[in-house]
Amino acid sequence: MRLNMTVQDTLAQLVSINSVSAHSNTAITEYLAQRCEALGLRVWAFPYSDDNGIEKINLIALAGTKLSADTSVELALVGHTDTVPYDAGWTEALTLIDRDGKLYGRGACDTKGFIAAALTSVETLDMTRLRRPFALIFTADEEVGLLGAKRLAQSKPLRVRYCIVGEPTSLRPIRAGKGYSLAEVIVRGVEAHSAYPALGASAIFRAVRLISKIESIAQRLPEDKHPDFDPPYTTLNVGLIRGGSAKNVIAGECRFTLEWRPIPGQESTHVLDLLNAAIDEEKRDCPDFECEVDAVRADAGFETSLNSPVVTMLEKLTDKTAGTVAFGTEAGQMTTLGSEAVVLGPGDIRVAHRTGEWVPVEELRRCTEILTEAVTSLCF
Repeated sequence: MRLNMTVQDTLAQLVSINSVSAHSNTAITEYLAQRCEALGLRVWAFPYSDDNGIEKINLIALAGTKLSADTSVELALVGHTDTVPYDAGWTEALTLIDRDGKLYGRGACDTKGFIAAALTSVETLDMTRLRRPFALIFTADEEVGLLGAKRLAQSKPLRVRYCIVGEPTSLRPIRAGKGYSLAEVIVRGVEAHSAYPALGASAIFRAVRLISKIESIAQRLPEDKHPDFDPPYTTLNVGLIRGGSAKNVIAGECRFTLEWRPIPGQESTHVLDLLNAAIDEEKRDCPDFECEVDAVRADAGFETSLNSPVVTMLEKLTDKTAGTVAFGTEAGQMTTLGSEAVVLGPGDIRVAHRTGEWVPVEELRRCTEILTEAVTSLCF
């Protein structure tokens, strides 16, 4: 493997590896392991099988320490290896294309650009001169629920004092993010011929009444504010709904999804508690009201103090004031490992996931410089 590659060379190799979440990420983690070992880092793989039986791997590369029951590092750079799917019509999705100062390719923005910058930054440093331990952490299945990071958070293979989590933030340090929670709600009724509605009970009508109460919950959520966010409160959304079997049958079942994004400091189950209270109210009004709630996700947000050394350092290096985001990241899982976390990376989240995803060449290069200076400041 050729060393001393430019950050653009590295990104081209990463983009060429198909690491869509539906596939195994073993190919990209093998590449990353080889790169890290060539840089003198010690590598540990944490494999698991996803719900479809596909092998996935979380990877940890360490410098200045080895993995043990009490491993602790000063700084970790964290990037997820998986990408969202790409349209079959995007024939150059796995080929990095340089056009007008932009690098196009699946994952170039989210987040292979950050990973390329992290690898390149380490390559420019003499890791034998470290004064404090350092780690690179590469996760699986971020795009399908932060699943790899959650496994690391649960197993706690190491402690991390500070971390920089790669996401496209246009190189603005992000010190806080909302959480993400999701529930599938199933409302049941009694099927009957629509000409004789008294013989049945419409699950759709029942779901509508419950959703009306959920709308009232949404109108109350702004009472609990976090002024650093836009919008400055927990939001919720009923994004999908389906019910009934035919136009002339009283619906026996209606399902809808409810998602909410809790502000930091608020329990991720707060909306779930309000939902259950609304269901109990429906049951009091209609004793045979039947509803099932499957709470499939409850990811808390994160918040790192404005005065944290990693925040103030990155504000200085980027010349940008730290901000917040409403979308979910792996920073919450990193805080479980003891870390003060900041999210940062090249590219704009608004171009991530779309056909023709791209990262600016200049931001990619600047990210490499920022990460080099961050590692030097905290670990040398």
